[in-house]
Amino acid sequence: MSNRRHFIQGLYGTAALAVLSPFSALAQAIEQVKIYYGFPAGSSGDTVARRVGDKLAGTPYTKNGAIVDNKPGAGGRIALDALKASPADGSVLALAQVSALANYPHIYSKLSYDQKDFAPVSIAAVMHHGLAIGPMVPANVKTLKDYLAWAKANPNEASYGSPGAGSTPHFIGALLGISSGVELKHIPFRGSLPGVNDLVGGQLASMVTPSGDYIQHYKAGKLRILATSGQQRSPYLPEIPTFAEQGFPELTAEEWFGFYAPAKTPPAVLAAANTAINNALRDKSVTDSLALVGLIPRGSTQEEMARSQKSEYDRWGPLIKKIGFTAES
Repeated sequence: MSNRRHFIQGLYGTAALAVLSPFSALAQAIEQVKIYYGFPAGSSGDTVARRVGDKLAGTPYTKNGAIVDNKPGAGGRIALDALKASPADGSVLALAQVSALANYPHIYSKLSYDQKDFAPVSIAAVMHHGLAIGPMVPANVKTLKDYLAWAKANPNEASYGSPGAGSTPHFIGALLGISSGVELKHIPFRGSLPGVNDLVGGQLASMVTPSGDYIQHYKAGKLRILATSGQQRSPYLPEIPTFAEQGFPELTAEEWFGFYAPAKTPPAVLAAANTAINNALRDKSVTDSLALVGLIPRGSTQEEMARSQKSEYDRWGPLIKKIGFTAES
């Protein structure tokens, strides 16, 4: 069993222990917490921020439900820049995808923030990415193999969208092209939803993005999902084979969203926030909401989140070098 699988399974037990532990004593609960999220409202991660944020109310961490402030653009970097400039008193958090901390340092020579600028609070949810095709691709294309054959025969139309340049979905598509020997043109969008809209509308051949952003359209028959990126099939799309099952194990990626605070936030505040978030993730209304957008709720300790982030950083460095992508490329 891989270290990654040991880690994922371990999160269930350690998150439960975190929930059972008492809140660190705070002199006074914070009146109002703001959560920055670097993508548009309505996307899958936005659901995490809002549902968890609502459940923080009335805890020793904060008196009221959190306010979510969407700051879309630059692959989530705008939200992290805002968090870096925020007071380190627990009143401001950010929900970010791990790639913003693990991948971006390999991409941007002048990244405006550093991993040391933030304190991990808790992992919140795990997402599998998916490759989907829309009506631009003929109806007889039903598998990943079919799509690659079509893309090779139609190079001018063989494009794939992603939520942004330098995102994990961008790299999954790039690695697919390298591994298959088929040239796939990358089209970055400002978040998942604009790309999915173009996919459904027939302006874009394919899209790689969190599979939860496809589920509604997939069930309505408006697009076809050909592969997902998990180690195992998504519990929400059990009929869709993984990339690994179809001969591309290097495309396995289980990315997570996690809550961060400014680096100098007091340990007692971070501990209170961690416990409140883990409790929220156990709430049935939260887990049900996340299921609708294809996310698997999964809390963690601060230490586990930091270790996972480092593991992702170490893994993606060589892959990004193989792809040859930098912010200047």
